[in-house]
Amino acid sequence: MTHGFRTAYAIARKDLRTELRTKESLNAAASFAVVILVLFSFAFPLERDEFYAISGGLLWLVYSFAGALIVNRGFARELPNDCLDVLIASRAPGWAIFLGKAVAAFLLLLIVEFICLPVFGLFYNIRWTDSFGSLVLVIVLATWGITVVGTAFSAVTVNVRVRELMLPVLLYPMIIPLLIGAMEATTVLLSGEAMAGDNLYSLQLLVVFDVIYTALALYLIDYVLVV
Repeated sequence: MTHGFRTAYAIARKDLRTELRTKESLNAAASFAVVILVLFSFAFPLERDEFYAISGGLLWLVYSFAGALIVNRGFARELPNDCLDVLIASRAPGWAIFLGKAVAAFLLLLIVEFICLPVFGLFYNIRWTDSFGSLVLVIVLATWGITVVGTAFSAVTVNVRVRELMLPVLLYPMIIPLLIGAMEATTVLLSGEAMAGDNLYSLQLLVVFDVIYTALALYLIDYVLVV
């Protein structure tokens, strides 16, 4: 078990160092997300109060698009020089390989999301700093769910010729419950309401989704990698 976590740490560290050096998917995802936020601000000429009502939906649509760009590179990064085959054939447990990839994608997507938050607040005239602590919790929970499911499907589609197309087709229907919970919780927080009472349902949905899909991914990843 300790060996597995050390392996996961090494893989996550390697992926992060590679990405921060080349910035291929990071630049693409951040640029895409910012451009979409700016375009949405002009496409929906709403008053400030009306923007609050759809703020969570807008934000998580952008985050989910950026997430697909980030997770798509998880296993594809290992294709040159047959690195993926060597990694699978090594003594590294499948769950450790998956966990390392998921953690790296999770941290990269968080970077993109926190770059987008000030842009979101500026162009939509929305104050997000008042509920920053609770908002961070929602972002962390929802982002982990996106990266866990996305990394699993990245492993499934890594050898598919049109993986850039197939991954979003598989990913988005699967994370609909997660996005619904994240959108509702974010809208509540940005509107100045507290995460209490009925509003806690959205947060509970995020936690349940993360637990279930993390467990499924860790259990099935060995089969996925071998196939």
